[in-house]
Amino acid sequence: MAYTGTVHSKNIIKPMPAVETAKETVKEVAKEGTSPVLSKKDAQFRELSLNGPMWKVILRVGLPLALFQSLQQIFSILDTMMASHISAESVSAVAYMGQLITMLSAVGSGLAVGAGIQISRAYGMGDYRMVRRRISSLYTMSLTAGLGILVLVLPFSVQFLRLSGMPEELIAIGSRYFAVQLFVTVVTFLNEVYISVERARGNTRRILLLNLLVITVKLTVTAVSVYILHGGLVMIAVASLLAQLVLLVFAVNGSVGRKKDKVFGFSRDSVTMEKQVCAPMVTQSIPVMLEKALFAYGKTVVNAMSVMYGPLMVGALGISNNLGGVATQPQSGFKDGASAVISQNFGAGRYKRVLSAFYTVFVIDVLIGVVFSGVELLCLNQLAGVFAEGNVAFRDMIAHVYVYEAIGCVFLGMHAAVLALLYGLGKTKLTLVINFARVFIFRIPVLWYLQNYTNAGESSVGIMMMVSNVGSSIFAVVVAIFVIRAFRKKYMVQ
Repeated sequence: MAYTGTVHSKNIIKPMPAVETAKETVKEVAKEGTSPVLSKKDAQFRELSLNGPMWKVILRVGLPLALFQSLQQIFSILDTMMASHISAESVSAVAYMGQLITMLSAVGSGLAVGAGIQISRAYGMGDYRMVRRRISSLYTMSLTAGLGILVLVLPFSVQFLRLSGMPEELIAIGSRYFAVQLFVTVVTFLNEVYISVERARGNTRRILLLNLLVITVKLTVTAVSVYILHGGLVMIAVASLLAQLVLLVFAVNGSVGRKKDKVFGFSRDSVTMEKQVCAPMVTQSIPVMLEKALFAYGKTVVNAMSVMYGPLMVGALGISNNLGGVATQPQSGFKDGASAVISQNFGAGRYKRVLSAFYTVFVIDVLIGVVFSGVELLCLNQLAGVFAEGNVAFRDMIAHVYVYEAIGCVFLGMHAAVLALLYGLGKTKLTLVINFARVFIFRIPVLWYLQNYTNAGESSVGIMMMVSNVGSSIFAVVVAIFVIRAFRKKYMVQ
């Protein structure tokens, strides 16, 4: 059974326009074919999101995403372990180039996040034709952006790595790895759109299952390449490419292969560059792109500054970040889920539930930080030893940095919850300010000061991470207080 209208409830405010939009003509509607319809499953999720118990909604959406993010983090850790089997320098090369890839990927991931906000909002409003038009147009924009980055960067990859400040010995090890990762980036752009769409539908279990498949392919190919074939870093990148291509097959089948009259399907006739369709997505996405690119760039600056303690410090910092991610990635999963719920309820005019979702995810993310970072601290020497491959000095370096970083994991739960609220409300300019401050106020200047005006030595790297995570989280909470106060006043929420 398919639903073409809204879910009936006296509690839902559904601002459906009498005419589709001011600019949409009868000719355009005919071009796109039949009016999109909502499946029974999607209608049931929309009803739950707008009217169900908020704890149930956040756990229903966020838990699979938290597991998804956790598995991604585990995959990253295992990837680092396999790189460490090649050499300690390989770990540093992967850590360094990982931030550069993240910086380039900011375009695609920013589009997915920003557009996802608008897709969720239209879904909450019940404007299903707009949902399909935005999804179809978003796929086209993401593919174009990915191919553009590949053409502009691939021919100059070595020069790009030098420009980033990467040491020559690490460039020699990892330049071909970086080239393959550029192809991975293009495929990932499309996959992130698909994941963003599935998240808007509340179909987070599917995201989890597909991620399990991707990780299985990635780790299997990497393990065979490193431990059996004794391959280098290039094969680790090839494994990533194969895994992302597997996910792309499901993405194509789940979007292009979906019936054209379905709300969340891709329709070539629905692709448009009309301002009313694309402008909100681009406007929301640009601050997110800048936020992610600047954050990744800031990390490359920190890596370059950390080299003064030896090239292994870059690897130690990268591993410490991976250990910290065991707590922060599940927090990020709940953040992504909650932001979609907040956006849907905001679009439907369910303003009190917007704040309820924020308070719920705030409690959950803080608890995750307390539990996960506490367990890791208890097992820190053993965890650090796994990555050190018998190198005692490297093990101690990892443990020393992470002790400081772990303190910030609890605060980063607050940080993630605030971002969920701001993303859901479409206030991406504020998320840009918060994450800019995290790196360029609370991180890089702090490290520079510690290196030049104290005798902290190697401890400077760990102290910097602690100050950055705690300081930016407190700043985020202060921003949230003002945003909530203005929100309550504007929408008369008691």
